[in-house]
Amino acid sequence: MKIVDIRTREISVPLIKPFKTALRTVTCLNNLIVTVICDDGTTGIGEAPPTHVITGDSLESINYAVLHVLRPQLVGLEIEQKAKIDAVLDRAMVHNMSAKAAVDIAVYDCLGKCVGLPLYQLLGGYRNQLITDFTVSVNSTTEMIADARELVRKGYDTLKIKVGNSTEQEDIERVSGIRQAVGPRIRLRLDANQGWTVKEAISTIRRMEKLELAIELVEQPLPAWDFEGMKWVTEAVETPVMADESVFNLHDAARLLAMRGCDILNIKLMKAGGIANAVKLSHIAEAYGIECMCGCMVESKISVTAACQFAAAVRNVTRCDLDTPLMLAADPVEGGVRYQGKRIFLPEQPGLGITAIHFDR
Repeated sequence: MKIVDIRTREISVPLIKPFKTALRTVTCLNNLIVTVICDDGTTGIGEAPPTHVITGDSLESINYAVLHVLRPQLVGLEIEQKAKIDAVLDRAMVHNMSAKAAVDIAVYDCLGKCVGLPLYQLLGGYRNQLITDFTVSVNSTTEMIADARELVRKGYDTLKIKVGNSTEQEDIERVSGIRQAVGPRIRLRLDANQGWTVKEAISTIRRMEKLELAIELVEQPLPAWDFEGMKWVTEAVETPVMADESVFNLHDAARLLAMRGCDILNIKLMKAGGIANAVKLSHIAEAYGIECMCGCMVESKISVTAACQFAAAVRNVTRCDLDTPLMLAADPVEGGVRYQGKRIFLPEQPGLGITAIHFDR
């Protein structure tokens, strides 16, 4: 199967309620859909979100990268030559990981269809079900407690609490209030989204430990560039520290893990540049005895299905934060993964298993 064209189209879907972190507020999903077309009529789809404050990508930059840089170098290549396609994506341009991820996902979709296997089986087939947490956005303490209670009522037993955009005392009050509201059995993960300094991170986490809030992990407490700070925080607290924005590529992972700068790694396809690099990242982490979470940006079921296929395929992904399709006011995707509360079921159709996209929803 030879690639004969690559096309793009924008998709827009409002969120049920604003998604707020220490870095940004999102009210609507506005992403780019990428379609890879093969000479036998097989098509594969991928997706890329513009995440200016994390990846630096905009809709315009992603679209340009796909159509004017990646497409000319990929058209004419055989889908079955996946390693060659990976090399082209890697060398074609630096950064632009979301654009590369969307193309990589679409190529994998074609490849799965070519061999007649769902991607999770093609990639390793470790499991066919996942469990996701659900994120509680940054809001007033009262609203965050109410959101946490409602999610527990719906059956979620792991909550990801956004912090890092206010004072240390306010963050502690929010988390304490949520812990009191949901009880001791619910797992709480904190995500500071680079919002703390080294001293703030150590002080806040230690205070939470003294209050016995039983935090499962704290994600990316410091700015992405502060590898030394990540190491200091990791060594100074008992609560596991997870790296997210600090790790985009294999070199970041190798450096941070060699430093023992985190306890857990959060792998996202849009940071890694797609499924192929995500698999490599999981293997590097496993070599260091470090477990991984699979996360996502504000994405629809298209690229989240791809993330789920990766997460289900490899043993070292032990946690999932793949809830954003559940935040959309409408589901524009037919097929793909199926959600049943906190449980995610992988499709058995070849490739991603997505059958249709409705751009008008």
